[in-house]
Amino acid sequence: MALRFFNYIGSSVIRLFSLIGSFTIFVLNSIKTLFSTKLKFHKFIVQSERIGVNSFFITIITGGFAGAVLAIQSFKGFQKFGGEEFIGPVVALSMIRELGPVLTGLMVSGRSGSAIAAELGAMRISEQIDALKTLCIDTYQYLVVPRILAGIFVLPFLSLFSMICGIYGGYLIFTHILGLNPDTYTSGIKEFVEMWDVIGGLIKAAVFGFILTAIGAYKGYRTDGGAMGVGIATTQSVVIGSILIIISNYFLAVILFGPG
Repeated sequence: MALRFFNYIGSSVIRLFSLIGSFTIFVLNSIKTLFSTKLKFHKFIVQSERIGVNSFFITIITGGFAGAVLAIQSFKGFQKFGGEEFIGPVVALSMIRELGPVLTGLMVSGRSGSAIAAELGAMRISEQIDALKTLCIDTYQYLVVPRILAGIFVLPFLSLFSMICGIYGGYLIFTHILGLNPDTYTSGIKEFVEMWDVIGGLIKAAVFGFILTAIGAYKGYRTDGGAMGVGIATTQSVVIGSILIIISNYFLAVILFGPG
C-alpha cells in the first residue's frame, strides 16, 4: 500500500516536471521563431480581432457590473464610520490594479484560450499541421507566434476598457442608487490614483495575455487522442490558464504594488 502511494507521488512529480519542461521548450521555440523569422502580420491582425474585438462585449459587461457591485459593498462598510468619500478610490484602484486585468484575463481565457486550443487541436488530429510541415512551412511562425503576440497586444486594451467601465459602473451606483455627490467620487479618484497604477494594471494584462494564449496554443499544438483529445485539451487550456493567471497575479501584485 505504501509502495503504491509513493509510486503515485513519484509518477505525478515526473509528469508535472515533464509538462513544465515541454511547455518551456514550446515557449522558447516560439520566442526563437519570433526573432528569427518574419512575422505573419495578416495572421496577427486576424488573431487580434478574434481575441480582442470578439471579446469586447463580455469584457465591458464584466467590468461594469464588477465596479457596480464593488461600489455597493464598499458603501456598506464605509457608511459605518462616515467614509463614503473613499468609495471612489477603492473602486478605481480595485478595478485598475486587480479586477480589470484579472477578470479580463479569465473571461478571455474561457473564450479565446479555449478557441485557440480547439482550433489547433483540430488541425493536429486532422494532420493539417503535419501537412504544413511537409510544405516546409514553419508552423510556429504560421500558427503559434501570431496568436501569442495578439494576446499580449490586445489584453491591455481590453483591460483598459474593463477598468473604465468598472469605474463608470461604480459612479452610476454612487450617484443614482446611493444618491451621493458625484464630485466626491471623482475627487477621491484624482487624489489617490496614480499613473503607475494604470501602467501596472496594463503590465498585468499583457502577462495574462501571454499566459492564456501560450497555454491554449501549447495544449492545442500537442493534442493527441482524436476528437476526445481535442475536448480534453480545450478544457485543460481553460483550467490551467485560469489557475496560472490567479497565481501569477499574486506575484505581479507583490512586484508592482508591494510594500515600498
